[in-house]
Amino acid sequence: MERRRSSRVQFGRGYTARIMAIDGTWQRDCRIGDVSDTGAKLKVRGAISNIKTEEFFLLLSLTGNAFRRCERIWVNGSEVGVRFLKEIPSEIRPHVPSDRRRQNLSRTGRHA
Repeated sequence: MERRRSSRVQFGRGYTARIMAIDGTWQRDCRIGDVSDTGAKLKVRGAISNIKTEEFFLLLSLTGNAFRRCERIWVNGSEVGVRFLKEIPSEIRPHVPSDRRRQNLSRTGRHA
């Protein structure tokens, strides 16, 4: 039975994005499988069982200028269903390392 209130847009191969903890302690690459006005289905790269995913940012750009705050609704392996949260307190903005910092971290083997 379909319980979604909004129609979804499907991405054939997915749309590349990134999820990040509200406090910035972890980040993971992901692909957006489908999206609506109220939520999305994400396929996350890497383990998610060992991180806190109740609320997080979905980063749609490398600079962090385009993002949505999300609430996890369900998890099935590497797939995560999320609901977009409308209110984002002004003091909570995702801080994304610059491309230069990200490149330096990847060269040293550390994760951004």
